Amino acid sequence: MQINVDVLDNTNTLEQGQLSLAEKLAQFVAVQENIEAETEVTISFVTNDLIQEMNRDYRGKDVPTDVLSFSMEELGEEEIEIILEEDMPRVLGDIVISVDKMKEQAAEFDHSENRELGFLVVHGMLHLLGYDHLTDEDEKIMFAKQNELLDAYGLQR
Repeated sequence: MQINVDVLDNTNTLEQGQLSLAEKLAQFVAVQENIEAETEVTISFVTNDLIQEMNRDYRGKDVPTDVLSFSMEELGEEEIEIILEEDMPRVLGDIVISVDKMKEQAAEFDHSENRELGFLVVHGMLHLLGYDHLTDEDEKIMFAKQNELLDAYGLQR
């Protein structure tokens, strides 16, 4: 049982192994979190400029960030719920990752780019599944789950 993960490198700078790692991690999270087979997720790797534009347009923050998640199951202001036919696959949403930030943070935290990529994919997947870190309590829950998943996959710091 697998989900459908579309991985797009809009920067054309990542190695095939990194793109494969992103897909495998999304699959791993799906299994661990009991996500239905055929569920759809897109992971896009972009530049700082593009993620800053998206962060400004969607979150009102005119700075580059490391990862954005756009859940198809969470309604924003003035959005109408999309009701899928019974035979249509579940669509979790999109994860957008800045390659520039990924590389900066890997150096800053003194771990591999693959570890940082893994962190950002897992973080984005958890957001799509409804986890958040707006309160201290929610942050503890989400970050514990994140660390548990990364450790289980073998991407420790």
